[in-house]
Amino acid sequence: MELQIVLGILGAAGVMSAFLFALKGLLDQIPDVIRSWRRVVDEARGSHSDHGPGPEDQRPPSAGIDGSR
Repeated sequence: MELQIVLGILGAAGVMSAFLFALKGLLDQIPDVIRSWRRVVDEARGSHSDHGPGPEDQRPPSAGIDGSR
């Protein structure tokens, strides 16, 4: 009878340990998911507000290595 109690306690501790490990792994991923979602939302808002070229496309051509264009 005592052996069954000990095995039950060890089994419950093992299950709880695995559950907490999986939960920690899930919670560690949440900040990255939120950052990715915000980038998607920002890109979606930017594409609706501007239909013209972005600031990257309006730069003057860069000079060559010797300074000539």
